Amino acid sequence: MAKHVSETPATQMLKRAGVMFTEHPYEYEEHGGTAVSSRELGVAEHSVVKTLIMQDEAARPLVVLMHGDCKVSTKNLARQAGKKSIAPCTPEVANRHSGYLVGGTSPFGLRKAMPVYCERSIFALDKIYINGGRRGYLLGLAPQVLRDVLQVIEVDCALQE
Repeated sequence: MAKHVSETPATQMLKRAGVMFTEHPYEYEEHGGTAVSSRELGVAEHSVVKTLIMQDEAARPLVVLMHGDCKVSTKNLARQAGKKSIAPCTPEVANRHSGYLVGGTSPFGLRKAMPVYCERSIFALDKIYINGGRRGYLLGLAPQVLRDVLQVIEVDCALQE
């Protein structure tokens, strides 16, 4: 029997949108990132999508969705987004913008409306695992959901780790 995880703003938003998803709770490790979650779930780290809260040169927040085993080229992202620069937010600022704790940030059910940039190659995957709004809690879903529910802006800014 799978452990039931209480609803989050992310799961509430997906349910309202009629999206099918699977729940994947796991033992969260501080600073373990997608290496730990992919190992715990027994899935490729490339199919675990991390949700990063970043900001542009005017400190306007934005979301970046990236493969777990890749880094974001902020230079390429800034160029494609038409910004002077993009940099990660501090954890405190990220928490304030998203309404989630870092390590438990979901692109669904964010506190603040922000543009969502998504690495284009994510859509080549059959299934992705993305944070469900709590540390140690991923949701399995079709990548197409990102397009359907979030109106993502597709970009090519992945750097292999």
